[in-house]
Amino acid sequence: MNWLENELIYLRAVEPEDLDVMYVIENNPTHWVAGGVTQPISMYTLKRYIESSHDDLFIDRQLRLMIVERDSREVVGIVDLTDYDPLHGRAAVGILVKSSFRKRGIGLQSLMLLRDYCFDFLHLHQLYAFIATDNIPSLNLFAQAGFLRSGELKDWISVGNVYKTACVMQCFPACETPR
Repeated sequence: MNWLENELIYLRAVEPEDLDVMYVIENNPTHWVAGGVTQPISMYTLKRYIESSHDDLFIDRQLRLMIVERDSREVVGIVDLTDYDPLHGRAAVGILVKSSFRKRGIGLQSLMLLRDYCFDFLHLHQLYAFIATDNIPSLNLFAQAGFLRSGELKDWISVGNVYKTACVMQCFPACETPR
């Protein structure tokens, strides 16, 4: 069984030829707030990241996977596991789908593949995400993928001179109920 693919998409490790796509995505200022980025990232830095990554959550404590549309074989987005904590069996999830590929179910399919991989293969206990409470499309996407609202963090996200509240979304394996 391949945990990271379905009829619509597949998730794969970062390849050197992804450098240009990553450069465009990472350097779009509209994405910086959600990812906590504060400045542009150089091509050199991204190239070093690709070269130094082991593509192993347990070694790197993070995992970036490229979202590829099966029919066109085009990279249409990125899904990340970050802040992996092996003691507590949890990791944060981030996702970005190129705007021209949104509203096609790609984001939901990507999160569901990642979720099943994390729970059924990696045996993580939970996944989580911090999402601005006014980011309704992302809140709905994560909810459709089985993430539950578990709290709010007041003034968590800074956007210029304005602070926004973030919603904490958590997902647990289907067979587990949080205590």
